[in-house]
Amino acid sequence: MSDFNRQVIEEFRANGGRVGGMFEGAALLLLTTTGARSGRPHTNPAVFVRDGARLLVFASNAGGPKHPTWFHNLRADPHVTVELGTPEGTVERFAATAVVTEGEERDRLYAEQATRDPGFAAYQAGTDRTIPVVALHRVDLTDPVRHHAIADHLVTVHAELRAELAALREGLGSTSPDTAVGAAAASGAPDLGRQLARHCLTFCGALHAHHHNEDSVFDLLERQFPELSDSLARMREEHKVVARTVEELEALLTSGAAPAALRAEVDRLATRLEEHFTYEEAQLIPTLTRIRVAPGG
Repeated sequence: MSDFNRQVIEEFRANGGRVGGMFEGAALLLLTTTGARSGRPHTNPAVFVRDGARLLVFASNAGGPKHPTWFHNLRADPHVTVELGTPEGTVERFAATAVVTEGEERDRLYAEQATRDPGFAAYQAGTDRTIPVVALHRVDLTDPVRHHAIADHLVTVHAELRAELAALREGLGSTSPDTAVGAAAASGAPDLGRQLARHCLTFCGALHAHHHNEDSVFDLLERQFPELSDSLARMREEHKVVARTVEELEALLTSGAAPAALRAEVDRLATRLEEHFTYEEAQLIPTLTRIRVAPGG
């Protein structure tokens, strides 16, 4: 993240969505996407306009020749988090789905924005690419069908992450340090640390993406299910603990640590993840899958 973006984000969050400088007076939101390669959350400020129930953002990149990174991210994963200033001076955070508009709709929406703000006309005139217009649709968690879909998705993702971690641990456990070093020397293959780094790039990225998407949904769940407030607070803290454990593992990978140390760190991560997954499933799935009967129903 650039220093400029970091300053804008900090000011936005500290001042209820209001910032000064070049964005003073502009309708601004914070858009968090999941890195297409890293799986990590990336936050960017973006000018927006309201269009009925949806919000529109424009991948102008100040008229640059390439789409901004956040656009590539949401094309890979349309589940995003939006932060908006409220009239009360706070910042509201919610999950949304990004939809890239096309054809006549895109042309109409961009033309309207260029009329409102001539800077956008200059951006389009200064580049050969067609600047995308992205519609952000707030996720509606009041539908019981969506509750079941969230529960099913949770179980599926947890099963995939458990399987990936089990395969990683099995691979580490089946290779002794001497065998790994000897094989690497004989064949020129990467050593154990590099093997683990490759696995971690995939597994850790998927884990970061999963927890980022969950955090954006937790706020909505908390408003709909107040009885989950304490459980959701614990889950948020567990996400932070897991994230620190992943960072420590990644630091070991770049430090040239011994295979035994790497295995111990993977085991520590696996233990924490299993405890977290088990607790999360026990707390969320019964609530999301039960049928609420309306009064008098």
